[in-house]
Amino acid sequence: MHPEDADSFSALKHIIARLRAADGCPWDREQTHASLKANLVEECYEVVEAIDEEDPKKLCQELGDLLMQIVLHAQIAAEAQEFEMEDVARSISDKLIHRHPHIFGQLKVKDAREVTLNWEALKREERPADGSLVASLPQQMPTLAYSQAIQRRAARVGFDWENLEGVLEKLVEEVEELKEATTQQQRTREFGDLLFTLANIARRLDIDLEVALSRANRRFQERFNHMEKVCQERGVSLESLSPEELNALWEEAKRQTKS
Repeated sequence: MHPEDADSFSALKHIIARLRAADGCPWDREQTHASLKANLVEECYEVVEAIDEEDPKKLCQELGDLLMQIVLHAQIAAEAQEFEMEDVARSISDKLIHRHPHIFGQLKVKDAREVTLNWEALKREERPADGSLVASLPQQMPTLAYSQAIQRRAARVGFDWENLEGVLEKLVEEVEELKEATTQQQRTREFGDLLFTLANIARRLDIDLEVALSRANRRFQERFNHMEKVCQERGVSLESLSPEELNALWEEAKRQTKS
């Protein structure tokens, strides 16, 4: 293969097949669907991070890494005579056409809300008669993301608070119940309910809870790193500072850091 041919999707498929060949790369040859799970999840998070950083060049690179994982899984399946990459593309193409009758059919819709309602109706048709609206969500999802996803699905069929104020009142209620908990089991239960309510608030405000917490984590890390650096420059240790001095240093870090 010539370098100038490497910009096509067919070239990527050829490269992956070559890596998996009998005389290919030892690492690639020994991979399985199961062994690649962690890699796939990691690549997804790196794509999300690139989106969060609003870095188009990085996003392009990370989408390439994710695409490589998809093609590699398809190649492994093809070798086992399970399915081909073309079957993957055909499957999602058929699904998109079926779920967009307002584009590829005669259905008329007024707005995005009607599109969503029709989407859910079509998905119900695809599920078994005894299938659950929420059971199909993958249990391996991060817990916060799963919480928002399960609440989104329930909301699509009308099981939701009428307004944000009702959820905020529920949040206050959950905080009070956490305060009143007397055993570790009760505290764990009430804290879970509190997080679940926060996930609901984030969903209604169109905030991705995972992204919001990730950004908060980064802000804390950046500010704490600044505190450590200042202490090194001043020849003191964080452990030797009083609570008041630590708070003052934290406020200084908030002013000095970009986040």
